[in-house]
Amino acid sequence: MGLEERGIPLSVIDEDVSPLSILAQTTTTVPAEPEFLEPSRPISDYLIDVLGLDPDGTMAGFLSTVVEPLIQITLIILAAWLVLRLVRRLTRRFIARAKRREPSGATDEGPDPFWASRRNKRLEALSAVLYSILALVVWSAAFLVILATTFGVDLTPFLAGAGIIGIALGFGAQDLIKDFVSGVFMLIEDQYGVGDVIDVGDAVGVVEQVSLRTTKLRDVNGTLWHFPNGELRHVGNMSQDWSRALVDIGVGYGSDIDEAAEVMRLAAEDMAGEKEYRGLFLAPPEIWGVESMGPDAVVIRLVIKTVPGEQAAITRELRRRVKLALDRAGIEMPFSQRKMWMGTETQDERVITPPHPTTPSEDKAILEDGDEG
Repeated sequence: MGLEERGIPLSVIDEDVSPLSILAQTTTTVPAEPEFLEPSRPISDYLIDVLGLDPDGTMAGFLSTVVEPLIQITLIILAAWLVLRLVRRLTRRFIARAKRREPSGATDEGPDPFWASRRNKRLEALSAVLYSILALVVWSAAFLVILATTFGVDLTPFLAGAGIIGIALGFGAQDLIKDFVSGVFMLIEDQYGVGDVIDVGDAVGVVEQVSLRTTKLRDVNGTLWHFPNGELRHVGNMSQDWSRALVDIGVGYGSDIDEAAEVMRLAAEDMAGEKEYRGLFLAPPEIWGVESMGPDAVVIRLVIKTVPGEQAAITRELRRRVKLALDRAGIEMPFSQRKMWMGTETQDERVITPPHPTTPSEDKAILEDGDEG
């Protein structure tokens, strides 16, 4: 394209000026100034029109730069607070309605207080988690609205940067997110709660605290374990629904097995009928029969269905009572028996312990040989 076609007359061109420099000057464009979002000031504009103020005056500037931003921030915060108040009221109404529903552990006599209390705690924990998430969302939205409407900040690059930061945090905090999600599902599914006795593989103990990220477990030695919820792959709850106390008692081979089993059953029934233990037994005691036949005893198993978490205390007390009952009935509880050879050694005689087991006749012969010597 020639200079004439670009609208540059050849007559104004100096002979000393290079045509390339002229083309460079004509193709160079001045960069546009960056555009800034002008925050809206509807209240200030309305007051300026009503009061007839000078738009460039001090009063108009004070209204638009100080008064209206404060009013906008106050209104946005008030709106966010009202939304959260409405959300909290709806959440409480939903939780109250859920608490009034008949629990799964209800009987003809009414709802089970244990399960009602457990369910209420779980519902309250879920409502707290839900409210915390909604509060975070509402206040974040209110902060962004303040930046956009009051200060005129363009949120496009801000949101893009926040998205990139969120992705980076998502990759860097995968374990934290996994713990949080696992904690939410743990509460929803009621896998365990505070006061439950659980087995997580590495430790067995009582749950002292449950959060969305960690579970605190106190074992029998008093050690407090902290487990991230995302690392708990398998959890055995020993305090959910009901428990079972297993009492294995060994009696001698010469004892009457049926009589020993009946003595054990009567001892357990007497314990179940007492006022202190009546509410802890969920079913009559059962004799399951001979569990094993060891080298020293015949083991009989007694089983009791108990309230969750009480099986250990019932087992200890029941062992004591069964031992006393068997003693009163004259039934021997066996113990390990071993035969020991005692020998003396002098200068003239030496009694050597046989290197292998002997029969009673061999033992008698050895003793007679010793007496003759």
